[in-house]
Amino acid sequence: MRALVVDDSAVMRKVLIGALGRANITDVDQAADGVEAVSATESQDYDLILMDWNMPNMLGIDAVRKIRENGKTMPIIMVTTEAEKSRVIDALKAGAQNYVIKPFEPATIVTKIQDVLAKAAG
Repeated sequence: MRALVVDDSAVMRKVLIGALGRANITDVDQAADGVEAVSATESQDYDLILMDWNMPNMLGIDAVRKIRENGKTMPIIMVTTEAEKSRVIDALKAGAQNYVIKPFEPATIVTKIQDVLAKAAG
């Protein structure tokens, strides 16, 4: 399993990498914004992406749309402070499979990671 963690905060990337480790995913790449995320998905295949919303250069929601436009189908979980219902709906319409609102309990995100990977596996 290989994952991509996208967040402009190095501290949050570290927290998310820890959560992935608890879900037995230790092969993890990092990106600090949406531009880096799109670029990473063009050169590497991932089993899962954890994507922040508010980042410089390209918002996470726009990166999700671009990744989907490029034909990539891996599960994407938005991990963001954007808590409004309309934002959740926008993310799901853009192609995200799930949504976690910061701050979160580590067990919550581990469960969501396991859920989306189980659904992706069929």
